This record gives sequence, C-alpha cells and structure tokens, in this order.
Amino acid sequence: MRHGVKLNHLGRTAAHRKSLLSNLACELIDHKRITTTLAKAKALRVYVEPLLTRAKNDSTHNRRIIFSYLQDKEAIKELFGVISEKIANRPGGYTRIIKLGKRMGDNAETALIELVDFNEIYGKATEKAPAKRTRRAGGSKKKAEGAAAPAEEATPAAENKTEEKAAE
Repeated sequence: MRHGVKLNHLGRTAAHRKSLLSNLACELIDHKRITTTLAKAKALRVYVEPLLTRAKNDSTHNRRIIFSYLQDKEAIKELFGVISEKIANRPGGYTRIIKLGKRMGDNAETALIELVDFNEIYGKATEKAPAKRTRRAGGSKKKAEGAAAPAEEATPAAENKTEEKAAE
C-alpha cells in the first residue's frame, strides 16, 4: 500500500527516474516550455521549482547543488543568467502546466509545462485588447431603438390622459 506517499515513481527505478527528471529539467531550462505526459509534468514541477528558487541567489554553493541535480553546464549558465533575472521578484510558482488532451498512440494525457515569466501570450494581458465588433448588422441598434420607441409612445399617451383628467 502507498498510504501518504507523495512521490510518483513513474514506473521507473530510482536511477532512471533521477536521470529522466534531470533531462526534462535541462530541456525546460533550455527551451522554456516542453510537451510531455501529465504525470511527468507534475513530477517535473516538484523537481524543478526548488532549483529555480535556489538559482535566485547566485553563489558557488547554490551552483554546485544545482549542478548535482542537473549535470549540465549550459543549463546552469542559462539558469543563473537569463532565468534568475526574470524570476527575481516572483515569490514562487515559476512553472505552469497546461493540459493538452490525449496522445494519439497510447491515449496518455499530455501537458505543456512552461516557465511562467517566459510566456509572451499571457504576459501581454496588461495591454488593452481592441474592442470586438459584432457581425450582426445593426442588431444592437434595432434592440435599442425598439426599446426606446415604446417608452416614447407611452409618455405622450400618459400626458394626454393626465390632460383629460385635468379638463374634467
């Protein structure tokens, strides 16, 4: 039984799992987003976020600790250079997982895992999007005119009734 076990073994031995997560983390650091299975993406998030937190403080000790996880000098350079500058003000939550659906060959759930600060699509949410125009030809104008016309007709009729009562 696996009561309370939080680590997903991913059907691999410990050495294979360590190698897999290290390679996925290096690819995520290099490419800023990767597509993989949902289970691997969730396991990778748990693996890489503490490394990103440690990379915010550039010291020899932190470089050596991260190198013990990744074993890739180019990924270390990228992590302590470009990435650490972008995530310096973020208190956590450096990655985002987006579900993509089922894979064609084996029906496995796929997901896109990406570094949040390197996504240009979601980062531009602060800019105003242009107002969308409807394709219906004057549908909203007709409704506005239709609602205004009965109100205008009702007002003179009410005035006429008031005048008649006053005349009596």
